[in-house]
Amino acid sequence: MKVVILAGGFGTRISEESHLKPKPMIEIGEKPILWHIMKQYSHYGFNEFVICCGYKQHMIKEWFADYYLYNCDVTFDFTNDNQMTVHNNVSEPWKVTLVDTGLNTMTGGRVKRIQKYIGNETFMLTYGDAVSDIDISKLLQFHRSHGKTATITAVSLGQRFGILDIDVNQTIRNFREKDVSDGSRINAGFMVLEPEIFDYLKDDDTVFEKEPIAELIQKNELKAYIYNGFWQCMDTKRELEKLQDMWQNGKAPWKVWE
Repeated sequence: MKVVILAGGFGTRISEESHLKPKPMIEIGEKPILWHIMKQYSHYGFNEFVICCGYKQHMIKEWFADYYLYNCDVTFDFTNDNQMTVHNNVSEPWKVTLVDTGLNTMTGGRVKRIQKYIGNETFMLTYGDAVSDIDISKLLQFHRSHGKTATITAVSLGQRFGILDIDVNQTIRNFREKDVSDGSRINAGFMVLEPEIFDYLKDDDTVFEKEPIAELIQKNELKAYIYNGFWQCMDTKRELEKLQDMWQNGKAPWKVWE
């Protein structure tokens, strides 16, 4: 099953870092947050990724192209036809497709653009700026149990995101703007989607979190996976520093791999 990661936005709220590199390439412990997200999915056996690139997309492509250089010992032999020898083959069991989905394309438009790489298959979707200790296998099991088009992971966190109104059957009934005193759950990404989701995505201007979500709700095709564990986005410099501190002190809940 493929994992689609949205990695094309400008990251304007963390401009101290994102003016130099794409937000998913901002580092936690000398590795991009994108790497951390992929390591979590890989831990649960999901190793095929489609990355929706946009802003400074060349930097993401170059990082993967040079992955050996970043992670292995190498010898460059200029006396022998400029050969390069990799000594400790530190690699991941990943297949990564990097897609330029446009500079100004909205989230739904980016997903629409990678349809040809998904085909008629169930797939996962998440944002390239948030980590969690969620059990991906349990998320997928829940999605398969209800037979709906889409599952969104819902967490309780007092931040500035749209609110999910969820009934007792874990069906999402509404998606609205957050009130400052609201303690409801938010969309944390970590989604599972059926290929029918592409029917809800029109063009580059489609914002996944708006019209498609509203239509899914109207048709009773959206379920919430209620999650009470760790989840943290990297939307501001303060949040970046929080994640870096957790990693450096060996207290990173999202590090589920060895």
